Amino acid sequence: MSAHDVIVVGSGINSLVCAGVLAKRGKKVLVLEREAVLGGCIRSEALTAPGYLHDTLSAAHPLFVTSPGYAELKDGLHANGLDYCNNDTPTGVLLPDGRSLILRRDRAANIAAMNALASGDGDSYAEAMAFIEQNAPFIFAMLGSELWSKDIAKTVAGRVWKQGAHETLAFFGPAMQSGRAWLEARFKSELVHALLAPWILHTGLGPESAMSALMAQVIAFSIEAVGVPLVKGGNARTVDAFRAIIEAGGGRLETGADVAEVLVQNGRARGVRTSDGRIFEAAQVVCNVTPTQLYGRLLAPAHAPEPLRRQAAEYRYGKGNMQIHLALSEPPQWADPALREIIYLHLTAGLDGVSRAVNEAERGLLPAEGTICVSQPTALDPSRAPAGGWVMWIQLPECPREIRGDAAGEIAAPADGRWTEEVRERYADRILARIARHVPNLMSSIVGRKVISPGDLASMNINLVGGDPYSGECSLSQYLFWRPLAGAKNHATPVKGLYHIGASTHPGPGLGGVSGFHVANALA
Repeated sequence: MSAHDVIVVGSGINSLVCAGVLAKRGKKVLVLEREAVLGGCIRSEALTAPGYLHDTLSAAHPLFVTSPGYAELKDGLHANGLDYCNNDTPTGVLLPDGRSLILRRDRAANIAAMNALASGDGDSYAEAMAFIEQNAPFIFAMLGSELWSKDIAKTVAGRVWKQGAHETLAFFGPAMQSGRAWLEARFKSELVHALLAPWILHTGLGPESAMSALMAQVIAFSIEAVGVPLVKGGNARTVDAFRAIIEAGGGRLETGADVAEVLVQNGRARGVRTSDGRIFEAAQVVCNVTPTQLYGRLLAPAHAPEPLRRQAAEYRYGKGNMQIHLALSEPPQWADPALREIIYLHLTAGLDGVSRAVNEAERGLLPAEGTICVSQPTALDPSRAPAGGWVMWIQLPECPREIRGDAAGEIAAPADGRWTEEVRERYADRILARIARHVPNLMSSIVGRKVISPGDLASMNINLVGGDPYSGECSLSQYLFWRPLAGAKNHATPVKGLYHIGASTHPGPGLGGVSGFHVANALA
């Protein structure tokens, strides 16, 4: 039996932000993590060979460094060891024929590069960035604030008052546009299409999805502003810094604590019970879980209305994700040496290639030519590899959760649809062969390799259902006012004192910690 002000279930970024802000404001917080490692999707591990450090799962922090949680906690985090590295070439794209394009943290340079590819493309890019700048207060309020709130009501009312109802509604037309519609209407160069389309995948959408044009523009705007910052010494340093803040405030973090039930008395949360029978008491409980878990596992049916439980049971999960971690004895020999300095480099056949791979993955097929995201952390942080060595972090955002076939007709689907070691490694071989066409020394320089399939992701983190890194499909019906569920408002639940945070809740996935910050604000 142990008493605390607040119990936080799970230790991902939203949990850490929530607990960190509460601890800073004088609350005693207990963080309970079911796995043996703190951090949720924030891990750094020696996955491959001695001396090489890999960011397992997540890597970059552009969302976090622009978040309200970081604004409040950054002094304490940096005092406890958090440090970032960054550069001026955050992202780029490489086509199968060897053509490439880099997006820099320099608006004028980006405009000039796009105009050089096709007259007017740079001007269209400038217009898109101006659209985000002009609408930034409204866009970022909708994407980052509690939507069912007086603040949002005032924001919308103020916009209608200043611009009128017609102009306000006119914003939502282009905002709901698909990425394909925007790219094909405004840009002629397939390189520009290929540069911007893959970033839509990092929002859990595809280029045909509603609102994907706006998300592509927001991401380009954000990358220009803050780059793709990585944590020096590995992403796990983030967890270490948060832990120091939480413990300094009298809080505690415990691993191997699988919460099995939220305890409720007279309609109020009173604590939790772990699967090994331990009971922890608190006046407030914050759960960083999926709706499926919250309403199907942690809360007894008597404590949630049937319509809400039905919505949770019908909550949809998105595409699977796969990662390949490589330890290299030397840096990759890209044809263009400038590509070695890019933090996130996408290899793709272009807009149609991204669209095709998304469609194949959603139909349960291993994509014939899926989008490859290559991160090169050693370009910024040489401490992650022995002298002269290199770490390559490869993400494949278009993978089936259950395998029904192979679009290339090369890999047999398991009878039960599950990811097996053979399928995982053979699909990774296909990906590495594609990269090796552009990096002649890749295969000869590999000294260690670790592949993590969607099935592996699901076993590593209960929130990554089927290997979905976004804890739920991000289509419009499960986004904004409807995330996590149509029957829920903000981060409240039917039980007083019980709150719901995490990637399954608004404002959605990514290393931002915003939902944790909102709930911390409500509690302190």
